[in-house]
Amino acid sequence: MESHWIDDQSTIDADELRRHGVYYEALSLDAYQPTIDALKASKGYIQQDEINILPDTPGLDAMLEKFDGEHLHDEDEVRFVLEGEGVFDIRGNDDRWMRVRVEPGDLIVVPGGRYHRFELTKTRTMHCVRLFQDVSGWVPKYRPANP
Repeated sequence: MESHWIDDQSTIDADELRRHGVYYEALSLDAYQPTIDALKASKGYIQQDEINILPDTPGLDAMLEKFDGEHLHDEDEVRFVLEGEGVFDIRGNDDRWMRVRVEPGDLIVVPGGRYHRFELTKTRTMHCVRLFQDVSGWVPKYRPANP
């Protein structure tokens, strides 16, 4: 994981992410399930699945367009990266943008109600575990434009 503030490029560590409500942990790719199970039990996540995005995934550009606009979800967005990489831009408590690049072994939880956006890197590949409290809560709600 690499993270920084977009406006001044200063580095953000996992503790600072937590102060802004974003949970991050580095896990072993060989033994991640016990940590995932503990997270599910403590946070009430009831569904686990995997998504595998590749450059030739049908409709990839349309799918990515849904996530590159600033939006939030009613529930947490939980991702554990197994392969590939992506970039989350997340609003901090003060509405500044944090940029978090995740790669294999990274577990990130963007809290429900937090504006963010997501994009793949140039590899256009991401295989990750997703956790849900309620799949219907994961509908993106886009931030209204400033008047």
